[in-house]
Amino acid sequence: MRPNASAMRQAELLRNDGNNYFKKNRFNAAIDAYTEAITLCPNVPVYFTNRALCHLKRNEWERVEEDSRRAIQLDSHSVKAHYMLGLALLQKQEHTKGIRELQKALDLGRGANPKGYMVEEIWQEFAKAKYKEWERSSSQRSWELQNLKEACKSALKEKHFLGSEMERFVDDATTSHLKQLEAVERVFNKAADDDIPTEVPDHLCCRITLDIFHDPVITPSGHTYERAVILDHLQKVGEFDPITREPLDPSQLVSNLAIREAVHEYLDTHGWAYKID
Repeated sequence: MRPNASAMRQAELLRNDGNNYFKKNRFNAAIDAYTEAITLCPNVPVYFTNRALCHLKRNEWERVEEDSRRAIQLDSHSVKAHYMLGLALLQKQEHTKGIRELQKALDLGRGANPKGYMVEEIWQEFAKAKYKEWERSSSQRSWELQNLKEACKSALKEKHFLGSEMERFVDDATTSHLKQLEAVERVFNKAADDDIPTEVPDHLCCRITLDIFHDPVITPSGHTYERAVILDHLQKVGEFDPITREPLDPSQLVSNLAIREAVHEYLDTHGWAYKID
């Protein structure tokens, strides 16, 4: 049943009260105000995300999860709801599910209204979670590769020992054995290359921050920037392209999908690049 106009007005007043309490760090009072608003209008997702944020400030993660899930039921495109649900799941050590929710929040947040843009905040948590995931999988891969390498070397040594019993072939067998050991070393070093931190390719990094792209956008002049960085430049410095100095309006920024996909592919095989200094 749809709330009447009076109930909706009262709920909005309660939300405003909650917002004011929140700004003053009076989270209990804010929670009470949002709860009253929810009682009057239980189908407004922002009331749940606001209350979830209060619970987050109090480290009440089960309640954060409950309110975030309720908000998503009402609005599956809620960036804040997916973001807070992701944080709550990470707190429960449900890393895969948590990362998936943060990824949804990132995808929904890209291209959002600049006033509500929060990709940078989401990316910080997403990158930390992905880096921890990489650390775990990298350690496992390193252990498995080392064991496999040792097994291969042991097998080659055993083969060489058996072959060296035929004395006239000793020199040739030794040379062949050494070459095989070198080949094994090269193969396993190559297999471990992706897990060794290097420099991220320049074309995958913002020319202003020099950090790997999170949400790359391209300007009419053909230059690509991190969205949050160029928006900040346009607001604080002036509405012009920082490289070409040509006039530039925020509405002219277009997502650079090719670079975003290239970054995604690179991070898939170079998880160390998620590390935030």
